[in-house]
Amino acid sequence: MDTRSKRGRKAGENAAPASVQVLDRSLVLLSIVAEADGSTLTALADATGMATSTVHRLLTSLSAHGMVVNDSDTGLWTVGLRAFEIGNAFLRNRKVGTISRPFLKKLMEETGETANIGIEDDGNVVFISQMESHAPMRAFFRPGKRGPIHASGIGKAILSTWSDKEIGQLLSGKKLQSFTDRTRNTLPSLLRDIQEIRRRGWSLDDEEHTVGMRCVAAPIFNEYGETIAGISISGPSVRISDEKASLLGPVVRDSADRLTRAMGGKRPEEL
Repeated sequence: MDTRSKRGRKAGENAAPASVQVLDRSLVLLSIVAEADGSTLTALADATGMATSTVHRLLTSLSAHGMVVNDSDTGLWTVGLRAFEIGNAFLRNRKVGTISRPFLKKLMEETGETANIGIEDDGNVVFISQMESHAPMRAFFRPGKRGPIHASGIGKAILSTWSDKEIGQLLSGKKLQSFTDRTRNTLPSLLRDIQEIRRRGWSLDDEEHTVGMRCVAAPIFNEYGETIAGISISGPSVRISDEKASLLGPVVRDSADRLTRAMGGKRPEEL
């Protein structure tokens, strides 16, 4: 057998793992860039643990594909237009991102509080759309921001449509981080809360993630009765009292049901 052929095949075999490593590092880097409003080369090197020269080489490659851009005046790296276009393609496929806009606007106007749409991903809540309240004190969640599913109104609304076994499997081996003294930081305490959410049809984040902030949420379903997202309103506790939360809960659930129908979905009991 030709030794050159063997050497060529060996080189090809070794190139594949290296290419995968470059791709993996690039995706990690892109995720870190996306989390900030602008990052320096040094900050990105520190965050990734990679050499500055390696980070610069990866950023240059990502920039060539429009995934990141660099501000020549400040030196800051931010997400590029192509990354935004890819993200929008995801939202188009998930319909809820575009169809929900008028429902968010109406819910915000009805309640006077910021309205949000979020989905579950790998045990977290990802906020994909928001309609900000006009009130001077209001909640704000940047689209793409992740939050802990156990300390989120939307997260608990989604979990309430799962079985206790499924919830246990999702959270198995994971530490339920405490953010305030109200956080449901054990599986039994979370499941007790989930039982109450199932009974009334809407969830309440009662300052469980942020002191002074409350969130009321309800699940959204697809045509198979599967939960695909949650809709919520968020605002300061001084405005969302216990009494007002009990009034807002059915309003949020009604909005979730109307959005579900607009997407061609059905609640599980309607199947």
